[in-house]
Amino acid sequence: MPEKEIKDRQVKRETGIPDNVLVDLYTNLLMTRTLDEKLRKLFRQGRFAGTYFSAVGQEATTVCPSYGLREDDIIAPSHREIGAAVAKGIPLVAIVAQVYARRNSPDKGKTHPCHYGWRAKGVITPASTLASQTVVGTGCAMGFRIQKKDNVVIAFFGEGATARGGWHEALNYAGIYKLPIVYICQNNLWAESIPATLSGAIQFFSDRAKAYGFPGITVDGNDMVEVYKVSHEAIDRARRGEGPTLIECMTYRWYGHSEIDPADYRTQQELEEWKKKDPIPRAEQLLTEIGLLDKDKREAIVEHVNHEIDEAIKICESEPYVEPEEAYGDVYSGHFPVRRDEI
Repeated sequence: MPEKEIKDRQVKRETGIPDNVLVDLYTNLLMTRTLDEKLRKLFRQGRFAGTYFSAVGQEATTVCPSYGLREDDIIAPSHREIGAAVAKGIPLVAIVAQVYARRNSPDKGKTHPCHYGWRAKGVITPASTLASQTVVGTGCAMGFRIQKKDNVVIAFFGEGATARGGWHEALNYAGIYKLPIVYICQNNLWAESIPATLSGAIQFFSDRAKAYGFPGITVDGNDMVEVYKVSHEAIDRARRGEGPTLIECMTYRWYGHSEIDPADYRTQQELEEWKKKDPIPRAEQLLTEIGLLDKDKREAIVEHVNHEIDEAIKICESEPYVEPEEAYGDVYSGHFPVRRDEI
């Protein structure tokens, strides 16, 4: 048997992930990266207002946990979860329209750029307050328990958010009631300009889970296979009613906290070292080694990705802004009382 064929079989056996899933994960990573980089350029061209929060370098931490979730599972994102929006299936038009604050945006132009959300796909539109989405996501998990559903919630945040009081209250509550939620900490070493060493006096932020009675694990957040396997094991655990998991993904954002941040508080050497761990070339190498990707297939995927993104941008730039009166809409929703004995 040829040596390459033996190696290919060994790699396939080691991943334990179906071929079609590996290709889909890679495609979602590439879609996220390409869309992110294009939106950065569009901001610098003055094509939309506000600012922009790039997640370049962190794609695997959001794509891999979100891929394969049920449509009625919930994602509680922060402001750097463009990959979660892509992987959960929010249409690119809706993602771009949110950044552009146009009439066809799910939020009707009411929130800051990068606050991706869409009720139809179970993605909560986040607020700017750090860790606030963790509290809301924990409440959704309690809702699933009350309704006796086996749905799950995934809540995303950075390591700096773990210093917030609401974050601790949410995890404490989830631990007490063994709620079906997975907490994903994207430790990119910097909470804006604050290093992780000043966000907590611990080496691993996943250790915080011990205080609340459920597992915590730290993974290589730039390894597509590792993030996918560990996060989906935690998702399955939550569906079985075994409670929460805290997963710390070690990763790095290539650019500033936002596009108006020069990121001059960190060294170029640190950035270059992390660029060597770029999750997308690592995924490409894996798929090439196991025979799932070659030059022609990659070019076809790149062409598809660019076409979809360009079409979404073209549509959104042709849409008008909403009228000011729209600010009064969607303020109230229905009220559904819950009895204490149902908890």
